[in-house]
Amino acid sequence: MPALSLNGVILIPHLTIAGTFHARAEGLLGKSGLEPGYGLLIRPCSSIHTLFMRFPIDVIFLDSQNRVVRIVRNLPPWRMARGGWKAQTVVEVQSGWLPAIQTGGKLEIRATP
Repeated sequence: MPALSLNGVILIPHLTIAGTFHARAEGLLGKSGLEPGYGLLIRPCSSIHTLFMRFPIDVIFLDSQNRVVRIVRNLPPWRMARGGWKAQTVVEVQSGWLPAIQTGGKLEIRATP
């Protein structure tokens, strides 16, 4: 399973990748929550919604080089968020769990042993 890291430090050890149309459309719908350390990477994607979801999430928008272009913390159900024209990938994690990631940081997606 892939992991998300910053400067060699693993931030999200369990990252599911939604790269197909069906997987992107399903996203986190039907889930009761996300555990700390788990996340969903949606690619390609520049905006998300939390319609029909039952829990808030933190959202990281990345550009084509995996640089953070926008962060939305504690996005409640029934909302939308856009990453802007540079955003090409989104990472969704449990609300309140997002480590101290800042705009401009470059994240790495890598396989874990």
